[in-house]
Amino acid sequence: MHFGLFMMPLHPPYRGFADSYQRDVDQIVLADRLGFREAFVGEHLTERWENAPAPDLLIAQALALTKTIKLGTGVTLLALHNPVYLAHRIAMLDHMAQGRFQWGIGGGAIPTDLALFGLDAKNQAEVRARSAEVFEVVLALWASDGTFSHHGRFFDIETPPFDPVKARGYYMKPFQTPHPPIAVAASTPDSGSMRMAGERGFIPMSSSLLARTYLRDHWTLVEAGAAKGGRTARRSEWRVARDILVGPTPAIARERARAVLGRNYVDHQRPNRLGTIQMTSTKLDPSLPDDAVTVDYLMEHVWIVGDPSEVADKLHQLHEESGGFGTLLAITTDADDAGWDHESLRLLMEDVAPRVSRLN
Repeated sequence: MHFGLFMMPLHPPYRGFADSYQRDVDQIVLADRLGFREAFVGEHLTERWENAPAPDLLIAQALALTKTIKLGTGVTLLALHNPVYLAHRIAMLDHMAQGRFQWGIGGGAIPTDLALFGLDAKNQAEVRARSAEVFEVVLALWASDGTFSHHGRFFDIETPPFDPVKARGYYMKPFQTPHPPIAVAASTPDSGSMRMAGERGFIPMSSSLLARTYLRDHWTLVEAGAAKGGRTARRSEWRVARDILVGPTPAIARERARAVLGRNYVDHQRPNRLGTIQMTSTKLDPSLPDDAVTVDYLMEHVWIVGDPSEVADKLHQLHEESGGFGTLLAITTDADDAGWDHESLRLLMEDVAPRVSRLN
């Protein structure tokens, strides 16, 4: 089993923006030193708790301060972007990373993000269609060597005349051929993103929102998509995200998880999830009322909290119940005492990882 980070990022509203981003970069730098293989950084424009409107900027800074860790968007919200600009921006970042970039994509966004761009969150069919068109235009631009024309539902694109001597090519192509590895994240049990990942050979990422009972079904979707696309699905490519807090003792771990993960849930996540599929997905029993999904419930059944021995046991259980996956993505935290976050990452890599090294 390999380890990575999934950085939403989550910051309490009283945390200043500059302080937030510095904490994020510090965690990525530490993760690189500890041997984490990858880190994905989220994208949100109108969410004060998850204040990362331009994850590629944070990634660019982190690239200069790290050596081996792969960095990626987690995820680029396709519907919010112009495909021509996005294709060039991602290609430039891939050149800066020189093989250390992975492009995470997603077809949705929170309602206020969509509204900011004049999109209706209630019309999910249109949001998905726009996302799909953006993605296909980006791939087509990267594959094109000459004039390019696209007249779709949302975008009309025609290349202007170029002087082939001065321009030396029409578009910037990525550093990696034919493009960076592409990852898709899914947070609902019956996710079309998982099918698409299997069908097109993308990296599947299962959200930390999902109770472990749904993970086997996620992999079934990946396999079904792979079969449709004439591919073989490989569990080694599968990423599973979890909220994790490792402490030196079980009691300290729970105390810190209650203070940090509990704060995130009570003040930010729970109000946004009540009555939604995201709340249902966290339940081992779907008939459980929303009010029963408390911090104690999550700590016992969804989050992975404890000392290194206990966390290792829970990872063995997660691996067995899911059928096996390649990489665990730890959701990053933002404790007022940053030492808690750093100690958790150290314990995860130095004390937990050796105990689960045989899982594959």
